Amino acid sequence: MIFAYLIIIILYLIVIGSFVYGFNKVATFHLKDITPKTTFSVIIPFRNEAENLPVLLESIALLNYPKGMYEIIFVDDASEDESTGIIENVIDTISKKNENTGTNIRIIKNERHTDSPKKDAITSAINKSKYHWIVTTDADCILPKYWLDSFDEFIQNTQSKCVVAPVKYITKNRFLNRFQTLDILSLQGATIGGFGIQKPFLCNGANLAYKKKLFLKLNGFQGNTTIASGDDIFLLEKAVKAYPNQVNYLKCEQSIVCTKAQSSWSLLIRQRIRWASKAKAYNNWFSKLTGLIVLAMNGLIISTFTLMLFNEISPKVFLYILIIKFNIDFFLIYKSATFFNQKGVLKSFFFSFIIYPFFTVYIAFISLFRSYKWKGRVFKK
Repeated sequence: MIFAYLIIIILYLIVIGSFVYGFNKVATFHLKDITPKTTFSVIIPFRNEAENLPVLLESIALLNYPKGMYEIIFVDDASEDESTGIIENVIDTISKKNENTGTNIRIIKNERHTDSPKKDAITSAINKSKYHWIVTTDADCILPKYWLDSFDEFIQNTQSKCVVAPVKYITKNRFLNRFQTLDILSLQGATIGGFGIQKPFLCNGANLAYKKKLFLKLNGFQGNTTIASGDDIFLLEKAVKAYPNQVNYLKCEQSIVCTKAQSSWSLLIRQRIRWASKAKAYNNWFSKLTGLIVLAMNGLIISTFTLMLFNEISPKVFLYILIIKFNIDFFLIYKSATFFNQKGVLKSFFFSFIIYPFFTVYIAFISLFRSYKWKGRVFKK
């Protein structure tokens, strides 16, 4: 048993340690205010987002990029609230102010063909898009002023066909928010670290760009449309397989998109079940191996804690395992928190660290059997 424990611990140290190493290997990209050349079609699927759209629309209005070089395509996925009306009011206002040029924002309806509403929404928009590069984000996000500028300069400086960019949660003074922020910081750390060791396996559709030609050449989401989520990861897997040297991470402060954490534990559990439900369909062996090792380590924490309570192992053994995991986890999250300027959430790291193994193992277990509800729809296993 001790030998098995040692194997799991060593593998975990190697994986997380490689992400720490890889994080530093990805150079921070700095804007130089060069002449923009790239044209973008920004795609934003939405369903019942009336609460979030005003802030998103405000951030869109503040974008620095030349208006004639990008378009915003909102895709209405059968919204039942005032979402469409909110966007239409903004379009009308812009059109009245700019009678000659009009607006670069429009709304289209989602054309459903598969079991994945979001993938259908993105595909619908790409089919009607005007420009060469596709950028996706979500309706509950806030876009930074130089968002498209950072993509443009990075594209001009690299031979990228797909660009993964950073996402962070808006911080609030609640433990639940800090718990989720620490979690996404660990995911972003692993994302960046994966690129640094030439093993990209994570991305976030709230901040993702790719050439339209790439999407079409890869046949879009074909092959995984039976899975409701995963519009980002599955496309990344295809892109990495086809063009391993032309998928890059944009590690730039001006490109960070902010999004909202879940407001309750029940909503968080639903979200994580949704995320976990797509894991079985991953094609990337490194992604599967990493997930298995991380799950095994969290399971190890729970099992050794239980055995300690029944006096089956020494408290020292449990404490040593806890200290090893604590230190390597903190090292990665600290690096990520520094880049995202969110070191304030580290005050909740200890309590989050204690809760996280139980939370992760619980999600992994129930995701095997439980359907989930998202945006008013039920998605079955």
